[in-house]
Amino acid sequence: MELPLAPTSPMAVSRARVRRDLSHIPGDRGWPLIGHTLQALRDPQGFIAARADRFGPIYRRHMFGEEGVTLLGPEANEFVLLDTGRCFSSAAGWGNVLGRLFPGGLMLRDFDEHRLHRRALSVAFKAGAMAAYRTALDRGIAATLDAWRENPGTIRLYPAVKQLTLDLAASVFLGDDEKAGRKEDIARLQRAFIDMVAASIAPIRAPLPGTQMARGVRGRKEVVAYFTARVAKHRAGTGEDLFSQLCRATHEDGSLLAVEDVVNHMSFFMMAAHDTLTSSLSSLVYFLALHPEWQARLGAEAGMGDTLDGARIEAMVETEMAFKEALRLHPPVPSLVRRTVRETSFRGMAIPPGTPVSIDPLYTHHMPDLWPEPARFDPLRFTQALSGARHRFAFVPYGGGAHMCLGLHFAYLQAKCFAWHFLRRFRVSLPDGYHPRWRMWPIPKPEDGLLIRLTPI
Repeated sequence: MELPLAPTSPMAVSRARVRRDLSHIPGDRGWPLIGHTLQALRDPQGFIAARADRFGPIYRRHMFGEEGVTLLGPEANEFVLLDTGRCFSSAAGWGNVLGRLFPGGLMLRDFDEHRLHRRALSVAFKAGAMAAYRTALDRGIAATLDAWRENPGTIRLYPAVKQLTLDLAASVFLGDDEKAGRKEDIARLQRAFIDMVAASIAPIRAPLPGTQMARGVRGRKEVVAYFTARVAKHRAGTGEDLFSQLCRATHEDGSLLAVEDVVNHMSFFMMAAHDTLTSSLSSLVYFLALHPEWQARLGAEAGMGDTLDGARIEAMVETEMAFKEALRLHPPVPSLVRRTVRETSFRGMAIPPGTPVSIDPLYTHHMPDLWPEPARFDPLRFTQALSGARHRFAFVPYGGGAHMCLGLHFAYLQAKCFAWHFLRRFRVSLPDGYHPRWRMWPIPKPEDGLLIRLTPI
């Protein structure tokens, strides 16, 4: 049975859930009913490493009520992400997690439809737009970190950065005019996004009364109403914020994106920028606190020049290497999921249509043959010479191929802006004897919020 080539929505790709036989692939089904779910959630890195040692770079597993296949290593990343045979649906892979709350985002579109929308949205990340975002980031980060300086000492960094990224999203994505409007509206919008993100990984998937999913669905309604009511205004204006860029974006034939598409893409961008950047910026500060020698190096780089313009951003080479090393150790999306829409094979193993398939950046980023002493923080791994010598899919914190994160350069821009302001204001360290525990799935997060000692310079 061959499934349709290009499913375009979670509803359409749900038809890919067909009966299939995976018994020829090494692996097992784990415990009755729950399979390997609890083991994988408890220690995803250890679970996958143990399975790889036992079964090799392709194995079957049983998680969240369904049997699927995991492919490991840079060759697997290339095979799935490039998808030259159009065998893998991102929409079907992510639909159960994101489909109810963030429908219509780029991760939930496939093949030709995905290409058309990605091309239309790319206007929001061109040079002129990025320069406007840099100005807003510069101003917003400076104001927040100046406020942090007024209360030095030990803080819980993760929730502080989470609030910062939410505030920056309001400025960069919505524009100062919108942010300067009703503050209670912005606060309600931010709370709605927090509920939506939390619901996306909630164990109860139905919006039953009192559940996180019910709060997420309610938040989704608020977000849709907020953006829908403002599309016409932003479409008619000349704003340089991301929402205005999306409202004015056009398809190849010159037609504007539908209002529903603008709202769905905007919702998805805010979710992606907020949650993954909170994780990545927290990881960067954590590793700099552990490695004062690198903190000093980046501090010296940040101290060059008093204006954060485009040239200064480009010159922050060591900051970018350190950020990449933080992403290697704590990739913001440790596992990437797809579902096959037609039969394919990897390393001689046939994978039937309708099979959940995952690849694992967290595993690849810790392979000793690619990254000697993989647990060690060493930004020099990302010198041009060393990067060029590695497999091009050895480092995939933002995916690759057609679904490479469209906001990749925005993430690096925000990280550099943050590091420039942060290291010009603070020295950072961990409290004596403190060893935070990181939960690595679904997005790396310190379980206690990450205690950090800030010492103003």
